[in-house]
Amino acid sequence: MTKPTTAPIRLYMSMSLDGFVAGVDDRPGQELGRGGGRLFNWLDDRMSPGVNGQIYDEALATGALISGRRTFELAGRWNGDHHDGVPIHVLTHHVDEGDEPPGTVKFHTDVVACATEARASAGDRAVMVHGAGAAQALLRAGQLDELEIHLVPVLLGAGRRLFGPMDGSVELQLVRQLEGADATHLRFRVLR
Repeated sequence: MTKPTTAPIRLYMSMSLDGFVAGVDDRPGQELGRGGGRLFNWLDDRMSPGVNGQIYDEALATGALISGRRTFELAGRWNGDHHDGVPIHVLTHHVDEGDEPPGTVKFHTDVVACATEARASAGDRAVMVHGAGAAQALLRAGQLDELEIHLVPVLLGAGRRLFGPMDGSVELQLVRQLEGADATHLRFRVLR
């Protein structure tokens, strides 16, 4: 069993039981795809003193964010502030000349450099990860420490998967399981 020696880089992702994080045809104007909004019904309970409120508060206590470029764009670039002005690090294959990111946003084309800078900017707080592409890139680079999966009791049947084919298996250790309204919150540690 290994633990990160610094604040963890942790994926936060709502997912259907069949592994989808968005419905079919996710695009601007339909950011979660057809039927994908169902994955976030548990957030209706985020202000409660219960489990969903706890999970939401933990997510907002993170000190930096890593996002994939697609997620960042579909989210309207969060208007430059995902939460509390924390630094936003966006993984992208290419940075267009003249594309000035808003707020605290910084574009990165190197996964390890992105993870290193995000950890440094988060201080002793965890780094939140959004986006399937970013999660996959970080996992391949050995930089993803934990997965916080909000498992929703629905089968979407199609859409955008969290993980696709990989080279080899990745061992995970379940370190927490909490039952919330409309989601089971599972935290896994990535074993290296």
